[in-house]
Parts: sequence; structure tokens; C-alpha cells
Amino acid sequence: MEDKELNVIDHLDELRKRLMISVFAFLVFFVVGFIFVEDIYQFFVQDLDVKLIVLGPSDIVWIYFMIASVIALAGTIPILATQIWLFVKPALKPIERKMTLSYIPALFILFIVGLLFGYFVIFPVVLNFLIELSGEMVVTNFTADKYFRFIMNMTIPFGILFLMPVVIMFLTSLGLVNPYVLAKVRKYAYFVLVIIAVVISPPDILSDFLVTIPLLFLYEISVNLSKIVYKKKLKKEKEWEEAELENEGDQQN
Repeated sequence: MEDKELNVIDHLDELRKRLMISVFAFLVFFVVGFIFVEDIYQFFVQDLDVKLIVLGPSDIVWIYFMIASVIALAGTIPILATQIWLFVKPALKPIERKMTLSYIPALFILFIVGLLFGYFVIFPVVLNFLIELSGEMVVTNFTADKYFRFIMNMTIPFGILFLMPVVIMFLTSLGLVNPYVLAKVRKYAYFVLVIIAVVISPPDILSDFLVTIPLLFLYEISVNLSKIVYKKKLKKEKEWEEAELENEGDQQN
């Protein structure tokens, strides 16, 4: 009983250590983002035909925090993934360790790709549609706060959702999911993804459609990648078992 309690305490200490490292990394990247926030701000507003306005002195501070937080999130993802991998590493087989370690760089790359997709593909289409929808009825002015909130709503969800294929591959390599289960629950997954798309997109049909299609496409990619990982996992496990049996036979001889 005492050994089990010590085990739990050790695991909690290890988890706390990994979380502390991740939080520290987030704070470091947050400071870096804060230093370069003005350059990042200029990049986002360079193509705007109107000058952004603020309604109060706190608005600009909030914008600084939003931009710095996105930079910190992007920088922390590979470090957080590494810390998670180090935490679960003792429970993994040598084959699983090699497979899961290779997913860490992919997490960072896919997050950035998701942000770029949201900003360069979804954001301009939705923004232009909403501006044209107002026509000559109103004068178009943007507050800096609402403009950057809109950008975040159009980019960060895609950055996170683009991680889906790698997460599915990671869970498949651990044996927690398999492609057959993913295919079986496809209609329920589609329903959930449609709801997510409606929630994160502006309230119009075009935006919902533009967000839903990539998410469904990502799910199908995840299922196909899961099949590849699952087959490789079965093959390597078989090779591992055969090697173990050969070693046992050599030892007996």
C-alpha cells in the first residue's frame, strides 16, 4: 500500500515538474512576443484601408496581450508536447517511444499551418463578405480590439484543429484508438465537427461552410493516417515479438 502511495506521489511530482517547465516556457515566449508585438501589429494592419481605432486606454494593452499570447502558445506547443512525451515515456515500449517522438515537430508545424490557413484563406473571405454585406448602409470602422478578436477567432481554432491528424496518430500508436473505431463513429464525429464549425465561425452560412469543409477533410485525413500508423504498429509489434522469441530460444540453447 505504501509503495503504491509513493508511486502516486512520484508521478504527481513528475507531472508538476513537466507542467512547471511548460508554464515557464509559455512565460518566456510571452515576453518575447511582447517585445516584438509592434512589428506583428504592423504586419496585421498593413493591408487595411482604414485606420483602427480604440475606445479606451485599456484596449491597446489588451491587444498587446492577445498578440503576445498567440506567440507564446505557438512557441510552447512543441515544448509542452515534449514534456508530455517525457512524462509517459517510462510506460511506453521502445517502438512506441520512437514513433511518438517523431510527432512533436509535426505538432508545431501543423499548428502554424492551421494559423496560416485561417489567416490567409478563411479570414479574408469572411471579412470581405461581411463588409460587402453592409454595403452603403453603414460607415465601416474597426476598433482595434474587435478586429484582432476577429482575427483570433478565425485563426487560433484552425491552429488547434489542424493538430487533429497528429493527435490521432499519437493515440493510434499508443493503442488508444484505431482506424476502424474512427470510421465507425464517423457520423458522430461529423456532427461534433459541424457544431464546432458553427460555434467558432461568424453567424452566416458562408462562414459556417468555409469552416466546416476543412474540418471534415481533416477528419478523413486523420482516419487514413491512423490506418497507416496502425498497420506499421502491428508490423513492428510482430517483428518485436519474433525477435523476443528468438532471443529466448538462443538463451535456452
